[in-house]
Amino acid sequence: MGVDVGGTFTDLLLLDQGSGNFWRHKTPSTPRDSSIGILSGVEAVCAKAGITPADVEFFLHGTTVATNAVLEGKGARVGLIVTEGYRQIMQIARSFVPGGLAGWIVWPKPTPLAALEDTVEIKGRVGAQGEEVRPVDDADIRAALETLKAQGVEALTVSLINAYLNGAHERRVAELAAEILPDVPISLSHVVLPEMQEYERTLTTVANASVRPIVGNYVRNLRSKLRDAGMAGSLSLLRSDGGLMSSEKSEEHPVSLLMSGPAGGVTGALWVAKNAGIKNILTLDVGGTSTDVALIENLEPRRVRTTEVGHLSVRASSLDVKTVGAGGGSIAYVPELTKALRVGPQSAGAVPGPVAYGKGGTLPTVTDANVVLGYLPEALLGGTFKLDREGATRAVQTIADALGIGLMEAARGIIDIVNENMFGALRMISVQQGYDPRHFALMGFGGAGPLHVNAVARLMGSWPAVSPVSPGVLCALGDATTRMRTETARSFSRRFIDTNQEEVLALLEEMAAQTRSELAAEGIADQDITTQFELDVRYDGQAFEVPLSIDTETLRRDGLAGVTARFDEEHHRLFTFNMDSPHELVNLRAVALGPILELQAHRLPEGDGDPSAAKIRDHELWADGAMRPAVIYDRARLRAGDIVPGPAIVIEMDSTTLIELGCVGTVDAVGNILINPA
Repeated sequence: MGVDVGGTFTDLLLLDQGSGNFWRHKTPSTPRDSSIGILSGVEAVCAKAGITPADVEFFLHGTTVATNAVLEGKGARVGLIVTEGYRQIMQIARSFVPGGLAGWIVWPKPTPLAALEDTVEIKGRVGAQGEEVRPVDDADIRAALETLKAQGVEALTVSLINAYLNGAHERRVAELAAEILPDVPISLSHVVLPEMQEYERTLTTVANASVRPIVGNYVRNLRSKLRDAGMAGSLSLLRSDGGLMSSEKSEEHPVSLLMSGPAGGVTGALWVAKNAGIKNILTLDVGGTSTDVALIENLEPRRVRTTEVGHLSVRASSLDVKTVGAGGGSIAYVPELTKALRVGPQSAGAVPGPVAYGKGGTLPTVTDANVVLGYLPEALLGGTFKLDREGATRAVQTIADALGIGLMEAARGIIDIVNENMFGALRMISVQQGYDPRHFALMGFGGAGPLHVNAVARLMGSWPAVSPVSPGVLCALGDATTRMRTETARSFSRRFIDTNQEEVLALLEEMAAQTRSELAAEGIADQDITTQFELDVRYDGQAFEVPLSIDTETLRRDGLAGVTARFDEEHHRLFTFNMDSPHELVNLRAVALGPILELQAHRLPEGDGDPSAAKIRDHELWADGAMRPAVIYDRARLRAGDIVPGPAIVIEMDSTTLIELGCVGTVDAVGNILINPA
């Protein structure tokens, strides 16, 4: 069972690995306590399949609990222990001010996750080569811990200078902290991020400590409720990098979950792309609150070494996903000052939701505009969810009146602006990274993705626009089709001319053994574990590095010269130039992956190209400045090879696909709708 909790809906997908059958369910999210929504969904989807929760072997879950804790500033109060002389490490940060040239004039500096009054120094020092320069003093450590105890810290971070080379001093602090602060979770920097760069190591460990109590409570609460419901299978959470980790590991290392929610969509899109025979894909995951976009090249999603949430940027591997505040619930408004239409980032969310949902919402949203234009027919979720078209019309009319234009022009204006916002996010992950979007297909999913994918593909020049089967629960599918993943890193910091491939290989093999043993401890057989490696490389003297993935066979065959050639190629693609400086190897990383869940896509019966058997009724919608005749189709009755001319609407249980005027949709062998210009 894959479960994805979004801001508006909780999506569930139950798969029978033997037969390939699947059941899906959408239920409103319960933001106060997500586990309530999850449990009601679990019971509903199990009832549909005629099984009990006890029959579920694997429960795989993408969550935004850690993300929301950071965005809403609801993390725990963190106590930070640092080496003498480094008390201001979180305040000084990187002295980097975002924004344009005048950004520094009006930039309110974000509050650090560990306050200065909760930061204490201890004596003792480890040198730059990992040798002990000055020993730690137990009495001094005890005094520091007593100070933090008196201040009521809820989580503890220990980040001592050069601890990534030698963690002995941090371990001693942890031993004493277990005695003095027995109920407080402790995060040690040499365990969370054994890499050089003191600020990044400290920040990442503090972020881990900050969300640990919240994530820990959530995971334990969910696990006990699932166990009470009779589910005895394994419970795993989706990491930011698209892998899985056990629920126990996630309690200790929640910093790896910061982009857990969006990662599910990317892994789901990857599965769909493999089945559809498409290698290059831009993803457009449109939910109720936000839109997440990512880039997949040659069936490999781009990964980055930093996870960014709000103003927080931590060192934890994640899929390269960009998020904008543009979703079905994004609120449209006209500011008094400018009289120019704005859409988002404020959202009506799950409660009260868009006006069309009839749950007490009063402000016009993107969903309401789609209803007014005829893009969303009056019934959703297989007819169980009726939309209030009159309410939506009244809400959008307020925008039309404020702008002095017609109702339909106002509604279309709302849609055009939200599409431009999505277009801007897609440019960030394609054009700005050196990729031509015309070489990629665009896949729309999430509840509202297929409604917008055709229009956004036109802006991007990315064809075909793909609407996968069950796009509304694709994130849950991603959670269900991914694999266990764990990684470890080590700083190396040596120029290529000062090392050799034997030394590098020996270290990589040692790290591989460590990650494999971690997965073995999760019960995965050794023959099912795959190992991959990453090297962070830069030009000598540069302040940032480029990660390159590699395997040991390639390294043995091409040597370190092969690595530098690949780095030059990647550097040129990213920045359009190369340098004559020597190359430096900064960090080594080993990744261990569990087995892939081999899940076959359900193939549709062959059709003759005529979709009329799937026709529900004739319809009217707004296109190119006028109301135009259209047809509504039932997706469940479409067959492989059917050709659907636009304008048309294809409805299914969890989403609605819009095929625009001048475009045509073709159904492929496994049920994806591929939209191209007619």
